[in-house]
Amino acid sequence: MKVYIVVILQFIIWSGYTFIEWLSTHDQLIYKVIMFFVFYYLAFLLGNQVTKSVRKTLFITSLSLVIYTSIHYTMELFIH
Repeated sequence: MKVYIVVILQFIIWSGYTFIEWLSTHDQLIYKVIMFFVFYYLAFLLGNQVTKSVRKTLFITSLSLVIYTSIHYTMELFIH
């Protein structure tokens, strides 16, 4: 059950990242990369607080990022 809670909370974080990236259309690439790592770190910290396992948290965070990115780009293909 903890894994599902972490994935849902991390989807909220990835959605926030997507929204902020959309707002910063004129920023340079380096700032977007730094912002990505900040959000990844926040997602990792949140997951680690819930699961109390670094290895499990790293796996869940990477998996939630891959799933969110897949859903995001699949929806973008259908909309555009």
